[in-house]
Amino acid sequence: MKDNAKNNYKSLKTNMEEYKNKVTSKEPKTDLFLDMLKAFLFGGLICLIGQFLTDVYSSILHISAAEAGSPASATLIFISTLLTGFGVFDKIAKHAGAGLSVPVTGFANSMSSAALEFRREGFVLGVGSKMFSLAGSVITFGVVTAFLVGILFSVFVS
Repeated sequence: MKDNAKNNYKSLKTNMEEYKNKVTSKEPKTDLFLDMLKAFLFGGLICLIGQFLTDVYSSILHISAAEAGSPASATLIFISTLLTGFGVFDKIAKHAGAGLSVPVTGFANSMSSAALEFRREGFVLGVGSKMFSLAGSVITFGVVTAFLVGILFSVFVS
């Protein structure tokens, strides 16, 4: 009985190694430097657009640059949600990588794509509940982390 189990284990281990080698051979090879360069350029472009919007809103609405940051962020969120709805965001993100996914545009994409995916289940059980499936954990992590940092700051600095 023990010999049979050992043989099964060896066979399973060999099959797993063969599978791992096959998967590794089929993986697309990426140029790390080019990927980092694209992420840097697209992330910089998002920042450039955000700064442009901040300057425009500051000029048009006659408010400070700090106050113009909120409508600029809302505009970036609206644009990325619109691009997600039209199916363009994912095509751009395929080339931009983390440069498009990490800023607020990626967060808006994660929420709107989940909402679009489950829209057939209805507005409450589909869109309303599923759009926070990924974003909810991010929001929760941010709130809890901010709370803990606030407590640590008040204990050790104040």
